[in-house]
Amino acid sequence: MSFLDFKLHPTIVKNAAALGYETPTPIQAEAIPVVLKGRDLLGIAKTGTGKTISFVLPILHKLLLRPPEALSRKPKVLVIVPTRELANQILEVFEEIALRLPIKPKVMAVYGGVSINPQMKNMYGTEILIATPGRLLELDRAKSVDLSQVKVLVLDEADKILNLGFQRDMEEIFDLLPAKKQNLLFSATLSEKLTSLNEMILTRPAIINTVNEEDDIELINLSGYFVSDDRKGPLLRHLIKTKDMKQVLIFTSSRMKADRVATKLMRNGIEAVSIHGKKSQVTRMETLKKFKSGKLQVMVATDLISRGIDISELPYVINYELPRSPKDFVHRVGRTGRANVEGQAITFVTREETHHFKVILKKMKRYVDMIDSDEMDF
Repeated sequence: MSFLDFKLHPTIVKNAAALGYETPTPIQAEAIPVVLKGRDLLGIAKTGTGKTISFVLPILHKLLLRPPEALSRKPKVLVIVPTRELANQILEVFEEIALRLPIKPKVMAVYGGVSINPQMKNMYGTEILIATPGRLLELDRAKSVDLSQVKVLVLDEADKILNLGFQRDMEEIFDLLPAKKQNLLFSATLSEKLTSLNEMILTRPAIINTVNEEDDIELINLSGYFVSDDRKGPLLRHLIKTKDMKQVLIFTSSRMKADRVATKLMRNGIEAVSIHGKKSQVTRMETLKKFKSGKLQVMVATDLISRGIDISELPYVINYELPRSPKDFVHRVGRTGRANVEGQAITFVTREETHHFKVILKKMKRYVDMIDSDEMDF
């Protein structure tokens, strides 16, 4: 199967191919026809399997078929996401797929952490709006956006939206939307909260679940090191240098630790930058762009912003500190081993964390041969 089989506008197919999308992934193959037919959809697929393309392509195609309308502050498509990083990522995909279309819709991403005034001024004429819940409500209260004409609602990373406590915001947003519209929910997991959301807004949806096992990470090569806290830094630098790692995503448990790890790496001649919620939006986007392009060797991140990090063929993920839950661990290491390309996920474990790490591995149905770093010379 190819994207030509969906009978999408040829420019859309051409732009998708230019981005490397030639053969649809399972979620794309099943979801695109459903979206084109106008049906509601609940799509469950692992992170990195192409959920964004599943709705971007058919939405752009359907907009081309609509008669032109007068410019207004009434978007026709609303995409709600949990983080600003994901908002910008989806914006980039929409813009790249829409290149050279005969009628190019205006696409805009809005989120907090930056001034609201430019977003208010730029809202006019926007047909596709990508938004985080809080900023969307701020714009509504400022009378800068009118959601009464939304024809398609997309909730991307719906599980994360609920887990981050946006449920009340979402209920308020639903009240602003028309009852008659196409609703598309995409998530990496299926939970009780998501089932409730499904029942609340979806009407006779097509349910697509391409996840055979929730924690299936077979393309990821897992390895681990027993190491004391005071030797983590030296071990990290040793691995990066001896393995000649060129693109490394490191996870820490706090913003402070992320800053410290990045600073120490820089002092030892390894180019590294931390990225977390306390950094300005401009700084975060510049860091992510530099890392994606391969111009930055190491990026040190916290769990909160990791949903917006989508990098094809990322070779290395290092867990400098263990996360609290197995799901967080799976999500971290899932940044690598994507798009059928193997990746390496390395985890640092103190002796006190042995039991916790065993619980994580049991949940994943995986086994890891641990290396004792005390026997290593670095």
